[in-house]
Amino acid sequence: MEAENHTEVSEFFLLGFSEDPELQPFLFGLFLSMYLVTVLRNLLIIVAIISDSHLHTPIYFFLSILSFVDICFTSTTVPKMLVNIQAQSKDISYAGCLTQMFVFMMFGGLDNFPLTVMAYDRYVALCHPLHYTVIMNPHLCILLVLMSWLIIFWVALAHILLMIRLTFCTDTVIPHFFCELPQLLKVSYSNTLINNLFMYVTTGPLCLFPVMGILFSYSKIVSSLMQMSSTAGKYKAFSTCGSHLSVVSLFYGTSLGVYLSSAVTHSSQGSSVTSVMYTVVTPMLNPFIYSLRNTDVKGALGRLICRAASCP
Repeated sequence: MEAENHTEVSEFFLLGFSEDPELQPFLFGLFLSMYLVTVLRNLLIIVAIISDSHLHTPIYFFLSILSFVDICFTSTTVPKMLVNIQAQSKDISYAGCLTQMFVFMMFGGLDNFPLTVMAYDRYVALCHPLHYTVIMNPHLCILLVLMSWLIIFWVALAHILLMIRLTFCTDTVIPHFFCELPQLLKVSYSNTLINNLFMYVTTGPLCLFPVMGILFSYSKIVSSLMQMSSTAGKYKAFSTCGSHLSVVSLFYGTSLGVYLSSAVTHSSQGSSVTSVMYTVVTPMLNPFIYSLRNTDVKGALGRLICRAASCP
């Protein structure tokens, strides 16, 4: 099949999960329910934090950022997949594919940021409580958010600009349920050496630095707790990190699982299934973890629901 210039490519075709027509209603119902739960639960977390003055602290400010990012992250892929299932279509426009990939990389990269800063926040709160309000001041919090957005924006934009120079066949099939960068590089007819190099050069630091920051923060926290003589004090101090540790374990655990599974298997369907873990399942579970394990969030949600129900 002859390769043609990307300017002549009007659309791609997303292979999705299955071509079995009997399975489509089940897939539609499953992903629609998961998507609605993700959006509603994360929105509930955001509203509870905004409406409750007790939660107007840096840790919950970044939790609201995490919930917002999770909503946008899952909204990048799932709605288009649902439309394709319902319409029994697999097409996505060339511009729509690049846009989806850009937004996916933006919010996928931003997912690391709140988790890293929240670990640092717990480190400051437990190891330097007297200086907490000075270190974690509102100006620093806003500056960190803006810096992370700018860095991820320019990295994602650079990927798109490098992608524009590639050529594709007019009937290109992407063996996935959304436009993911590695999958598009595999189906391109151009030399993708520069694209692959840039992907590895940028992905390494964007993943490595947050992980190092989280490990550093918790190493300091553990060291500080070991110096406490009271067992009850240790438990109370470390319990404030329980929700964050659970979310961190879920996020990096699923990401590592997806990476290892893609390295072991070359099946497109297997890659799509494992990708569901970090694109759909993780954003859906995050608000449940915080609402169940965090007493402050649980109390704020209770007060919010009570106000909505006009409790006395």
